[in-house]
Amino acid sequence: MKGKCLCGNIEVTTPDQKELGLCHCSMCRRWSGGPLFAVHCGANVTFTGSDPVRYQSSEWAERGFCANCGTHLFYHLLPSNEYILPAGLFQDQDFHLSNEIFIDEKPNYYELSNKTKKLTGQQVFEQYNSDNE
Repeated sequence: MKGKCLCGNIEVTTPDQKELGLCHCSMCRRWSGGPLFAVHCGANVTFTGSDPVRYQSSEWAERGFCANCGTHLFYHLLPSNEYILPAGLFQDQDFHLSNEIFIDEKPNYYELSNKTKKLTGQQVFEQYNSDNE
């Protein structure tokens, strides 16, 4: 699937994905202005055109954006080299919302009616640690 930033200077290419996750953590909400509608794309992601600007937001991850228009391009898990991309980059893709993470950090001012698997922040870290042992 292909997507692009707002100004079109950066194009993103990744294998097709159907599943969409939602992150309610405080960092994603600050970064995106609301919950991050996230597509897990693994390591097979290509950026063409301009190079994304990278910002290391934690010991284990960096976030990327377009230097020209500011579009959020990725959340990159450094230990596993996994890219998680905002769904809005892919305007023509039909996604299915399957899960929500950091549900314990979700503010009370919104509620989704979708039936999804929900994990707290602690459950996310426990799952990540068990997957990497």
